[in-house]
Amino acid sequence: QAQLVESGGGLVQAGGSLRLSCAASGRNWNRVAMGWFRQAPGKEREFVAHISCRGMIKNYADSVMGRFTISRDNAKSTTYLQMDSLKPEDTGVYFCAADSTVCSVGNYVSSAEYDYWGQGTQVTVSS
Repeated sequence: QAQLVESGGGLVQAGGSLRLSCAASGRNWNRVAMGWFRQAPGKEREFVAHISCRGMIKNYADSVMGRFTISRDNAKSTTYLQMDSLKPEDTGVYFCAADSTVCSVGNYVSSAEYDYWGQGTQVTVSS
């Protein structure tokens, strides 16, 4: 069964860092686009970052540009989100997502472009 499992969330002070991991299993994930989204309390889920099937293309939300870095290790079927210089407004549940189409072309900023989702991991940034 196809599954995405996030880990690495926690409580951190503003200015600190966290690295989220998304472990994928149950199918071949190495040739599909992967993304991270987040949802703050009372707000809609929003795009954070995307990485293409081969890792050559990455794009980020303006709010995290220069602070967050997405990467993938296809040998481990794992996608990462390195988060530096964290701010209280980065607080939320972070979700990993994956497309089901091999190396499909797209911006992948919309949640509708993803077919698989993890359960989420909580990130809390204190001021």
